[in-house]
Amino acid sequence: MYLSVEIWLRLLVVLSLELAVLARKERRNVLFIMADDLRTSLGCYGDSVVKSPNIDQLASTSQVFLNAYAQQAVCAPSRTSMLTSRRPDTTRVYDFNSYWRVQAGNYTTLPQYFKSNGYFTMSVGKIFHPGVASNYTDDYPYSWSLPPYHPASFRFEKEKMCKGEDGKLHVNLLCAVNVPEQPGGTLPDMESTDEAVRLLKSRRNDPTPFFLAVGFHKPHIPFRIPQEYLSLYPIEQMSLAPDPDVPKLLPPVAYNPWMDVRKRDDVQKLNTSFPYGPIPKDFQLRIRQHYYAAVSYMDAQVGRLLSAIDDLGLTDDTMVVFTSDHGWSLGEHGEWAKYSNFDVATRVPLIFYVPGVTTGRGWLNKSTFPFIDVLRQPERRFKNDRVIRNMVELVDVFPTVSHFAGLRTPEPCPVVSFQEELCTEGDNLSYTFRRRERRKDEEDIAFSQYPRPADTPQVNSDLPDLKDIKVMGYSLRSWDYRYTMWLGFNPTTFQVNVSDVHAGELYMLEGDPGEDHNLYNGSDSAEMMRKIASLPHAVGVQMRLRLQLHYLTAGMKTRRRKA
Repeated sequence: MYLSVEIWLRLLVVLSLELAVLARKERRNVLFIMADDLRTSLGCYGDSVVKSPNIDQLASTSQVFLNAYAQQAVCAPSRTSMLTSRRPDTTRVYDFNSYWRVQAGNYTTLPQYFKSNGYFTMSVGKIFHPGVASNYTDDYPYSWSLPPYHPASFRFEKEKMCKGEDGKLHVNLLCAVNVPEQPGGTLPDMESTDEAVRLLKSRRNDPTPFFLAVGFHKPHIPFRIPQEYLSLYPIEQMSLAPDPDVPKLLPPVAYNPWMDVRKRDDVQKLNTSFPYGPIPKDFQLRIRQHYYAAVSYMDAQVGRLLSAIDDLGLTDDTMVVFTSDHGWSLGEHGEWAKYSNFDVATRVPLIFYVPGVTTGRGWLNKSTFPFIDVLRQPERRFKNDRVIRNMVELVDVFPTVSHFAGLRTPEPCPVVSFQEELCTEGDNLSYTFRRRERRKDEEDIAFSQYPRPADTPQVNSDLPDLKDIKVMGYSLRSWDYRYTMWLGFNPTTFQVNVSDVHAGELYMLEGDPGEDHNLYNGSDSAEMMRKIASLPHAVGVQMRLRLQLHYLTAGMKTRRRKA
């Protein structure tokens, strides 16, 4: 049987279209979603209070990393670290006043890597920290194909927008508002979602793969959110943190005095003493209520975004990554901020939806991410089938996203990598998608760190400028322990003196998951500190602390057996 030329041409057109689709699927689109100050207060992470149905729905078709940790619990250093896949000691970004390309090296970022590989890269909202930390350009044009978008209404976040009990407007921490009464009748995260959906529509029929990063501003303070979300959390149903007091054996250097919260008008009226004075319990409940409401509000914007990729037919071609820059204390240890090495500040959600890997393609044209309006629909619960308990880190995001997008994974960095533009200090987590979790008895550690200006709480303890940093707290999180050493730091040479020990913390997590009982004893570590101080500097502080952790925990296990 012979086919006419016309039929052959039609077949060739169809075949070429199919090949184009297959080629596009090899290079998956990426929707990268980042929240701001979001701890693991999500239903998919076991929080029984929060209502987060849209993120939970995403998690039900994704791989969920239960123990993911930020490298420094403050915005600019954490975002720079994640987006370059370099730790703060390599980016040399510890505050908001340093740009890594000037301070440390011309490191390639995650979106820049995708752009150099033919992706159209776009930024909406807060991805890089704005200002000096991203060269006042959000690292454009290095990282983005077009100038990043910032919602116009964000400029009102620091103005008097919150109605107080006196009927006047204030700069408050608690700031539930009537949205139609706000400038422009909108809020920043609503604007960002609108713009992100517009960009998705513009890329719908373009064969060039895209990398769209969307950064939501909530639940970051102030809690300027639609007032209707408070109804989800009646104040009489809220409870205090299980450990609302400052632990007795917490070293003063480890405590953060939450100065950004203290500066708000409604908190100043409480006359809380510096640095340890507790917030009144009734106000604590209101803070927790507003934080949870902010999470639900942000979840609704995520739902709008996810339903848009469904409506545009992009779900089967688009990888979705959801995470946060760090967590936030809700009264644990008497703290109300990030700025620490505790789990509540460093542990973050990390969720990967990879079509064809975490779920099948083309579910009979059924919607994968239908929008769930938590204000009007009955609460829905979802089951997570793919959960990974390994300790992982935000520096692992770059190599893992690259792998699943079909790009070459950056090579591991050498020990000294200041001159290496493209490498990773993280791990490619693709092995975990084959359900190969490490056993609990295998080594599995996440590193975080935090700088301080002094051994006792100061007004700049939360956000010390680089020149004021005198102590660096290096923290190792394993399956069973959190171990932190506070060591002398030279901000001019960026050198850490492992012999200059200011304080230590050791928490046995099986019996103390809240990290409230510090078991560190300086005499236990004195011998090991002398040994590791003699190691070559290239070994690195983190490796030295890893050795010391093994020494201490082995000694504690021996003592327990003898007892």
